[in-house]
Amino acid sequence: MAAVDGAAPGRAAIWFGALRPRTLPAAVAPVAVGAALAAQGGNFQWAPALLCLVFALLVQVGTNFANDYYDFIKGADTAARVGPRRAVAAGLVAPATMRNAMIGVFVAAFLSGLGLVAWGGPWLLVVGVASIFCGVAYTGGPYPLAYHGLGDVFVFLFFGLVAVGGTYFVQAGRLPWDAILAGVPVGLLAANILVVNNYRDAETDAAAGKRTLVVKLGRPAARVQFAGSLAAAFAVPVYFAFGRGYGPWVLLPLAALPLAWAHLRRLRDGKTPAELIALLGDTGKLLALYAALFAAGLVL
Repeated sequence: MAAVDGAAPGRAAIWFGALRPRTLPAAVAPVAVGAALAAQGGNFQWAPALLCLVFALLVQVGTNFANDYYDFIKGADTAARVGPRRAVAAGLVAPATMRNAMIGVFVAAFLSGLGLVAWGGPWLLVVGVASIFCGVAYTGGPYPLAYHGLGDVFVFLFFGLVAVGGTYFVQAGRLPWDAILAGVPVGLLAANILVVNNYRDAETDAAAGKRTLVVKLGRPAARVQFAGSLAAAFAVPVYFAFGRGYGPWVLLPLAALPLAWAHLRRLRDGKTPAELIALLGDTGKLLALYAALFAAGLVL
């Protein structure tokens, strides 16, 4: 199948692009924070932590494949779309092939989740199945979450509260308030990746009937959401330091505040697709940096 831009890329390059590597920090960040919080309390265990990472990455990749497939089927990915090329819409991967890849990745995610039952108990099956179900329902099924303004909620819950709390639980065997709270900034910053993506695609999403929050509420409201998420995310380490007694090292994420402020200005001033595509990648990098600093601050 021919590429849109001229010479056809290799199969490895096609599938690497379909993975959407810019979104993968949303899977790694919560596991890092949850594992660090477990280590802070002397509960860190390598095996369940690594299984959590594998599960989170597979759910993220499966969701990306589902998005690639279902957005094409529903007509959201068209030639008018201004974002990075999508494999199915560009004719690089057949729809059936992408659907089969999605199924395979989600099956692998389920199997990795089964391994976590040894540490977290059978109730984790419910969490795992719910995560996979929502990964499909993000753009698939009769009521796709992303098409009804619920994508941000999905990301916040499953790549924030559930992922951080679940990673902590399988190592420590309990779920304290701090493990839930630690997931809040991670979920908010992960959702900001989606905000930038939907901000860029607002016109084409609206034309395709994809009623994201940006489409429903408008770009000014999206900028408020983006700013509010940043403010709340950076408030959490302050509360951990002064309200929960974690000490000054947990304030390390505040070192990323200038970068966050720059991102807010770039979202406000961004006029071209290229600017917003660059901001999308940098928003993922901010999440990775924040999570690394937060994890380090919890352990130190």
